[in-house]
Amino acid sequence: MTSPSPSQAADQIPDPFRVWFRFIRLHRRATNTIAAELKALGLSIPQFDLLSTLTEQEGLSQQELAERLYVTKGNVSGLLDRMVEADLVERRAIPGDRRSNALYLTAKGRELAERGIGVQRSYVQGTLGTLPPADLADLERIVLAWREKARAAETEALDRLRR
Repeated sequence: MTSPSPSQAADQIPDPFRVWFRFIRLHRRATNTIAAELKALGLSIPQFDLLSTLTEQEGLSQQELAERLYVTKGNVSGLLDRMVEADLVERRAIPGDRRSNALYLTAKGRELAERGIGVQRSYVQGTLGTLPPADLADLERIVLAWREKARAAETEALDRLRR
């Protein structure tokens, strides 16, 4: 069976399930490419996520970092221990709070994060950045609309679980 021509495809209503799978496959392909580039720098995706998050805001607690990374505090704990041991991140005591530490990048961690961000920026520019501006604007509008639907679905699902 052959794929429909572009003019035939325009006449058909896209199947959201098929679009979903294309989106997931695109995400995997992009992630695999970035993971390979980051590996050459000595970073995994989770390590890069942690470092790049701290480039946006330092001084986060471990709990705040976990929330920004969409993982549990326990999941980030071991990773953070290894990042501290590698002299990429440092924990600093929070005055008046003996249970929490604020997280900061070391000079080595900041330099590595910036290199990783450069890899990511280069990939995005070479792929997404080559789309025509109107297509990019459409994509942004669609992704933002989808994000709102996803947030509402997440809230609804969490509300159902709490009942």
